[in-house]
Amino acid sequence: MKNYDNIKTFDELIELEHGNIGTENRNKYEENSQMFIISEMLKEARKNANLTQEQLAEKTGTKKSYISKIENAKGNIQLSTLIRIFEIGLNKRIGFTFL
Repeated sequence: MKNYDNIKTFDELIELEHGNIGTENRNKYEENSQMFIISEMLKEARKNANLTQEQLAEKTGTKKSYISKIENAKGNIQLSTLIRIFEIGLNKRIGFTFL
């Protein structure tokens, strides 16, 4: 059983639960976290634009099932398609930050 008594920060909790940065378990956690964030951003932007998944798919040349997969944080996303969905479909700019 894990000992949480000395945990003082969120980073310490993540490290205890998922390992150090660079480990396989931590990398998988980070990837899933980013997918979740993207999925939530897409859902919110689509709803704010008053578009259904089907309408967004038509507007961007994708399929409703692909939009659904992204919104449910499932599968892989091609960067070019993600940019097209946000910029063409939702009139939003995408920015990247590398840490």
